[in-house]
Amino acid sequence: AEAFMASQAEGKDQPLEYFVQRLSQRAGHAVFGAFDGDTLAGMAGLARATTLQLAHKCNVWGMYVAESARGQGVARELLEAAIAHARATPGVAKVTLSVDSANVAAIALYESLGFVVFAREADAIRLNGQSRDDLQMHLRFAPDAQPAQGW
Repeated sequence: AEAFMASQAEGKDQPLEYFVQRLSQRAGHAVFGAFDGDTLAGMAGLARATTLQLAHKCNVWGMYVAESARGQGVARELLEAAIAHARATPGVAKVTLSVDSANVAAIALYESLGFVVFAREADAIRLNGQSRDDLQMHLRFAPDAQPAQGW
């Protein structure tokens, strides 16, 4: 849970409408789940930027795999689904994400899928009095992709 910028304590007080809006179906937006029977073992969200000037980008959010499912390829499958969805969305040229700079396993996974670091935000998160850096990463599809129109 420490990998998330928003804590459970903050999220639990959000009205249901907040989550309905976040999960509503729109082009370039999706939430992917991995299940072990009826139990959610992992998830990854994908959100397309909402302004025309930024509509060429989707961002991965809420990437999480339960401890019991780690090391089984669940994170890779979730990210591959998110990337495929972004690629299939007209006008999307890249996917971005942020990751705690100390999360070596996640960084290695992202790099294996083609993501590259383009920025480091020092002191991005403070958790239990400790400062943490964030790496900003992106996976570019086609630098010459046509801008989105009327999406």
